[in-house]
Amino acid sequence: MPVSKIEWTKQQSGWALWHITESEEVLAKLLVPEVCPPDIVSKLKRLEWMAARLLLRTLVEEAGLTYNGLHKDEFGKPYLKDNVHQISLSHSYPLVAAQIDRFHPVGVDVEQPKEKLLKIAHRVLSKSEEADAGSNIQKNCIYWCAKEALYKIYGKRGLSFSEHLNVFPFVLNKSGSLIGKISSQNSEQLINLEYSLQDNFVLVYTKTP
Repeated sequence: MPVSKIEWTKQQSGWALWHITESEEVLAKLLVPEVCPPDIVSKLKRLEWMAARLLLRTLVEEAGLTYNGLHKDEFGKPYLKDNVHQISLSHSYPLVAAQIDRFHPVGVDVEQPKEKLLKIAHRVLSKSEEADAGSNIQKNCIYWCAKEALYKIYGKRGLSFSEHLNVFPFVLNKSGSLIGKISSQNSEQLINLEYSLQDNFVLVYTKTP
């Protein structure tokens, strides 16, 4: 089952999910002419790599654009070849997610709520965020995904998740809105995000203007 969901929030701006059920051989044929790099040796990582690019290609083509491949800048941020649209990718087997926007930087993240998030919360969350999340694994996962999305929007290095990427407290529901803040070089930027709980996964993506 390739694309499990596509949601367009406006013209040429939207996000999508892919639930991987295909074999590596099937994905490789669909991906032609792109080829998964041989240095990715993990089978699951190869599946994620291929499905993520197939999903991005689907988003690009459904937006009425031509997909000419994907590159990464000096900070490792992906961008489309021969296209100015902003993109973001995420994967946590068996799900991959992608987002595209015509004008604004975007960040998307999909993760599985796991116990290990509670063990690293003190390194990732601020004191107020840690107090709000408590021992709720889903809420901790939403905070984690939101910060990953903010980091992808910023697109550079040198930020601390606990100090420079912050998320305002929120009430946990099946889906909802979040307000994030990126603090860097004496400036602050507020970012609107959306979250959704999806079959044992958490999805967070940018709510573009």
